[in-house]
Amino acid sequence: MSSSAAPLSGAEMRKLLSTRKIERVVVLGANGTMGFGSAALFTTAVPHVTFLARTREKAEEGLAAAIKQVRSPTVASRSAVGDYDNDLDAAVEKADLIFETLTEDFAIKKDMFDRIEKARRDDSIVATVTSGLSINQLCEGRSDSFRKNFMGLHFFNPPNVIVGTELIAGKDTDPELVDFIDAFSTIRLGRDIIRTHDTPAFAGNRVGFKVLNEAAQLAEQLGPVLVDRLVGPYTGRALTPLATIDLVGWDIHRAIVDNVYDNTDDEAHETNRLPQYMADLMEKGVLGNKSGAGFFKKDGKVKLALDVASGDYKPVADIKLPNLDYIDEVSTFHAQGRYEEGMAAFLAAPGDEASIARKVIAGYISYAFHRVGEATDTITGIDMIMGSGFNWAPPSVLVDTIGAGATVKLIDEAGLPVPQAIKAAADSGKPTAFFSHPFINTGKYFVAG
Repeated sequence: MSSSAAPLSGAEMRKLLSTRKIERVVVLGANGTMGFGSAALFTTAVPHVTFLARTREKAEEGLAAAIKQVRSPTVASRSAVGDYDNDLDAAVEKADLIFETLTEDFAIKKDMFDRIEKARRDDSIVATVTSGLSINQLCEGRSDSFRKNFMGLHFFNPPNVIVGTELIAGKDTDPELVDFIDAFSTIRLGRDIIRTHDTPAFAGNRVGFKVLNEAAQLAEQLGPVLVDRLVGPYTGRALTPLATIDLVGWDIHRAIVDNVYDNTDDEAHETNRLPQYMADLMEKGVLGNKSGAGFFKKDGKVKLALDVASGDYKPVADIKLPNLDYIDEVSTFHAQGRYEEGMAAFLAAPGDEASIARKVIAGYISYAFHRVGEATDTITGIDMIMGSGFNWAPPSVLVDTIGAGATVKLIDEAGLPVPQAIKAAADSGKPTAFFSHPFINTGKYFVAG
């Protein structure tokens, strides 16, 4: 099945699972958050998982973190640890699946794939968890068997909680193997698989980090506290954007937006430019939660927010915000399950701050719909990864809740390009539902607050 074919049925997936076995998995970079989280996930499905890191001590730290994260006895009983110098060759030689989770650096990954290629069996699967580097470039110049068995399998952190997963085939990846990994990941690992094209940052991060970086750009003008209030849960997201960047890590954020900025030239190109103040602060060691400070930090029990101009931190409680009563009104509607009325109140809210928030949401919808055909075949793919990968209201859910006509007006007033599909729905004058899923209650995306 190609990336543009219909999704596999349950019966097709079960049949595919009988065509081959995955019993031994090696995870490279198993001391990192994504590494040990992925390794822990694999222990739920296969009997042998090897945690590999630069040193055995680091691998043991990864195993301990995995056990603590998922609190399952199967992690310890199905796992082994080792280091690259002493254990990689033997572990890779036996592995059915080699899963690479190293830092988001092309050269580092290339060096590791050099080692893997020398040690692996011709039929073993090699997958990378890269958040957006080109799958085709990562396997360029490698053997036929490597390219045939290589793909991207992009988990979102933490994988034991977030089930949204992108599956990215290279131009030489065996289509039957892609189908098998789709089935294995769905049935054995409990993933929501979204197939994406091999484009910078794929689908979820392409759309999501554009919004996150736009928030980071706005923070220079408005300050982090106001930005996270304006683009908060009431707009259809579980976690505010700047808090998300702190959680992900500023270095990871930079790697993703730099990749998109350097390798694309779309209608929102400048929105993906990393703010200079972030680059300057990163030089001083500011990386978000992992460094103890980002847009926000804690001093004991006191939450502090970054003052972008000075680089200092001020107590959040001391920062005065403009009148944002409309957010309480929208949140009240959401809490009552009156989502259409809530979004109508958002669209009608007066003031510059509400206008800024509307432009961000208009940009999210417009940018997502314009990535159809580039990042995914349909808007459904983008919808599903934004919902199950980012825990954001999918763009189609927002359009359905706001209404096609009102969405056209929203995007047009923001000075952004209106997607043809939404314009056509509005022009038809007929009710149009862009989002349809038998098991998803879209109300879960509209969080009060």
